Amino acid sequence: MIVYLDGSFLPIEDAKISVLDRGFIFGDGVYEVVPVYRRKPFRMAEHLARLQHSLDGIRLANPHPTAEWETIIATLAARQDFDDQAIYFQVTRGVAKRDHAFPKDAAPTVFMMSTPLPTPSAAQFANGVAVVTAEDNRWKRCDLKTISLVGNVLMRQFAADAGAIETVMFRDGYLTEASASNALIVKDGTIVAPPKDHLILPGITYGAAEAFALEAGIPFEIRPIPRAEAYAADEWWLSSSTKEVLAVTTVDGKPFAGGVPGPVFRRMHALFDTHTGRAH
Repeated sequence: MIVYLDGSFLPIEDAKISVLDRGFIFGDGVYEVVPVYRRKPFRMAEHLARLQHSLDGIRLANPHPTAEWETIIATLAARQDFDDQAIYFQVTRGVAKRDHAFPKDAAPTVFMMSTPLPTPSAAQFANGVAVVTAEDNRWKRCDLKTISLVGNVLMRQFAADAGAIETVMFRDGYLTEASASNALIVKDGTIVAPPKDHLILPGITYGAAEAFALEAGIPFEIRPIPRAEAYAADEWWLSSSTKEVLAVTTVDGKPFAGGVPGPVFRRMHALFDTHTGRAH
């Protein structure tokens, strides 16, 4: 596998980072994952805008202008021998002596790699997936896509231990998101999503679903969703760069909403097929 590290493209086994990198010591950095369909990045501008938001949030200067990011991503994608890709990249504050305060002269570390895009299986799209639920106990800047992910890791493992794909979280009685996805509901034909505030990551796929719904005339609302309303919904969805949109059909071990993906999900899945080039 060819990866990118600080200006060079090289085999992954040759990519080395100092143990004093602040990403390793403190989790002091941010990341993005850009899906690539047929070697064409999906919603690149939105991903790079979110990267800038995350960098601003941790007070780290962006090491590249937009055009340079686009060139690096395109070059890395072209060097892989598979078409559909998930391009992961992260920026850390760089190498410095261990001190919580920001170093004055450290250069950011930029790392990027590409792997085959792990989209859900046909069976998952057709039958839906299982989730569990939990109280959201993470920090209150979930809008920043930081590499400090232990809270999300613990939530994802809680799901794995239960044989589920995700943990859907509630904070103070309201739906927030899942451990590695956004969460949306459908009621009476209207898609409802939690606000893009500091308690959730502003998902690029969430935004794509909103745009596709509005183009197709499907009502879409953004507002707080109480737990009771979520459980009374007709459909639950997960959305992320690698899941696209995925219907939830089991919640906490019990069938949800009839145990089959709903009609609005099926419309949205077809819209993603069209916009990603899978539909012919």
